[in-house]
Amino acid sequence: MSQTSPTLSLPYIQPAQAQKHVTHNEALRILDAVTQLSVISTDLADPPAQAAQGDRYIVADAATGAWAGQEANIAIWVDSTWQFFVPSVGWRADISGSGAEVRFDGTDWQAAGGGSGGGDLQNLAELGVNTTADATNRLAVSSDATLLTNAGNGHQLKLNKAAAADTASLLFQTGFSGRAELGTAGNDNFSVKVSPDGNTFKTALRTEAATGAVQFPSGQSFFQDVFILDDSSWSVAIPWSNPSRIMLWLSVNLEGRFFLVAITGTLTGSNNFGEMFANPPGTLTYSSGPLTGTTGPDGGINLSIDNTGATPRLHVENRLGSNRLFTLSTLGK
Repeated sequence: MSQTSPTLSLPYIQPAQAQKHVTHNEALRILDAVTQLSVISTDLADPPAQAAQGDRYIVADAATGAWAGQEANIAIWVDSTWQFFVPSVGWRADISGSGAEVRFDGTDWQAAGGGSGGGDLQNLAELGVNTTADATNRLAVSSDATLLTNAGNGHQLKLNKAAAADTASLLFQTGFSGRAELGTAGNDNFSVKVSPDGNTFKTALRTEAATGAVQFPSGQSFFQDVFILDDSSWSVAIPWSNPSRIMLWLSVNLEGRFFLVAITGTLTGSNNFGEMFANPPGTLTYSSGPLTGTTGPDGGINLSIDNTGATPRLHVENRLGSNRLFTLSTLGK
């Protein structure tokens, strides 16, 4: 019969043994030392100058003094002396000062997760830092600030959505009610939206993904540079309000070609245009419906409002006799 237990090496009381209480008390002492193991520190290589009865430590590397040669063992202060216990693979210990947990791997003690000790944090279902995460907010942080820094060079914060019709955005809230949102919401255009109540949002700025054109749908300036071939046309879904109250500046990369036009009222066609000045005079004409490239008179520029679709469109037709770069800019709403 073995004299000790196989796991904790607790001494067995032997047949006809005298002073059985000594063996029994020794077993209790071992249980008291290693059961529900909680240590003060895992970082000390030198014994502390002052220790209280029952204080436990995991001895760090390069141990000295009374701890010399006891690296990775458990040291406990009992009856004014240090006693040591050799851990087995899988033993765990709580570090009382931090709440971290460590696990013995057969060679050394490694962080086992929980507290500030780190450990395996891959594929966690939820993570709450100073607050409680939930099925929607799987990462939740309650803090005065959150720092994301570089690991040597730059740093990117990535918000990835599954499809263009989904949303990837940053939502700014007051009392958990949305007040501003920026990102790609419902499409791939980048938008900045604001709300007074968390329910109704107005788009203050929108940048088209395809062109980079910046629009201000709610009381905005619209700017567009577009290259139009001779005898062809270009159109854009009108980004300003309907009814409209807009001033449109139109210029061409051709000396002395610039125009200022008012566009007002419910958008129906040529009647919405009011020419403020044109240079040269008589070289800008107005019509209704789509322009195909040769719809309007030759030798100039033709503008049209087409409301045959769900959204009115502004058409610009180039009949100047050469390919030209056009600039359109608006002021108003």
